[in-house]
Amino acid sequence: MKTTTTATKPAGPDFASSSLPRHLVRGLIGFGGAIASVALLPTVGPVSLLLLPVGALALRGCPMCWAIGLMQTISRGRLERTCENGQCTLSVADRAPEERPAVPVPR
Repeated sequence: MKTTTTATKPAGPDFASSSLPRHLVRGLIGFGGAIASVALLPTVGPVSLLLLPVGALALRGCPMCWAIGLMQTISRGRLERTCENGQCTLSVADRAPEERPAVPVPR
């Protein structure tokens, strides 16, 4: 019986940021740029559309990519994949006592 335990790493694209505040700032810039490009169109004209690529770049493509990255950022390091006899399961990773939250988290 062979058992392996690894931290989960996405097989596909990784849209996560290094920290949650950084990811939220990216969302603010991305959504702000997209909204401003449309909202400023009547006053500034077509020049405001230059904000649209800035928003798309900050969101790493689209709003759904940003939302997927938010979920990846939140769950990073909290899940653990265990494979045994060709059967893999996903569970909550054990953390060191100093990393555990002070208030118990319901499972």
